[in-house]
Amino acid sequence: MEQQVRSGWAPDRGPGRIGTFWIAVWTFFLVEPLSAAWDRRDTVAGWAGIVLTIAFGVWYVAFFGYQRRNGFARKTFHLQAPKAAAGIALALVLAVADCIAIGQDGTATAVYLCVLFVMALPTPLSVVLALVNAAAWYAAGSVVPGWNLDNSLLLSMLTASAAVFGIQQMILGNIRLRRANEENQQLAVADERNRFSRDLHDILGHSLTVITVKAELANKLLDVDPERARAEVADLERLSRDALADVRRAVEGYRELTLPGELTRARTALRAAEIDADLPNSTDEVPGDLRELFAWTIREGVTNVIRHSGARTCTVRLTPRSAEVVDDGCGPVRERGSGNGLVGLRERAAAAGATVVTRPAQPKGFSLQVVVPA
Repeated sequence: MEQQVRSGWAPDRGPGRIGTFWIAVWTFFLVEPLSAAWDRRDTVAGWAGIVLTIAFGVWYVAFFGYQRRNGFARKTFHLQAPKAAAGIALALVLAVADCIAIGQDGTATAVYLCVLFVMALPTPLSVVLALVNAAAWYAAGSVVPGWNLDNSLLLSMLTASAAVFGIQQMILGNIRLRRANEENQQLAVADERNRFSRDLHDILGHSLTVITVKAELANKLLDVDPERARAEVADLERLSRDALADVRRAVEGYRELTLPGELTRARTALRAAEIDADLPNSTDEVPGDLRELFAWTIREGVTNVIRHSGARTCTVRLTPRSAEVVDDGCGPVRERGSGNGLVGLRERAAAAGATVVTRPAQPKGFSLQVVVPA
């Protein structure tokens, strides 16, 4: 129900209420048969005409309100066929009874019947029945004794049918548009969830890998070098705080990384994993619009080196148009060419017009490179 209110589908809000108001306004044209019945108020037929005309107008407005609540709530506009047929049948009975009571003046209700056919039934059935209804009432002018052919009535019925048909198509178009908007919103939410899950994987995957490596190292050093083990534990505390801060920034929407900061983290992580690091000392040559992408490249590449490579050395190369992480480990195993991390990196690279290249390094090892065409 909350979704219906937000998207305008709630039956007691928006265009439906305005539509009911205008339907009630148009019943003003029933004043003509009502006036004719009032002129005959000294007869039973006159009072019957007054009651029948008022009943027809009330039912007409009530039927539209019922359709709005039930059709719009189901996002289909039209009623189910049995309910639509019952409502139109009752209106037709009231209209015929009104004509029996006050004569041809009661044919003003025929215009409203055409509107009901078009409004309540799906096309093309509604158009066919509206035309049949108009033809029948017009022909009655030459068949019923004392009646005359009424060209203005025929024009009114056809004009009203065409106008309501146009309004109906506009409403149906709006319904389809709202459905499409709802589907787009759902897809956008799903895409955002996937993006956020990949970001958390990238952030926590790197941080938890480093924490795991440092914890293993500290455990080995407890009996051999207590002072260094204490330093590693202190690093563990700092890294866990940094990881928590990264998660908070991601939750708040601040996902930007700094390239110098990522190089510093890479140096610390590689040293903890006892992997020799060859990292650039400056990032000045990297354009500002590529620094976040290259920072993600280094994070993903270094994380994979620590997790999967078994390498002894790791080299990071930066140029104005590329970032590369190379190791001398076991080479390209399946886990290093797939996974959420590389999927997320490929999406970020594609958004920047760049390409992710993974290949074996020479004489051994693995290379992860992001290249931006000149």
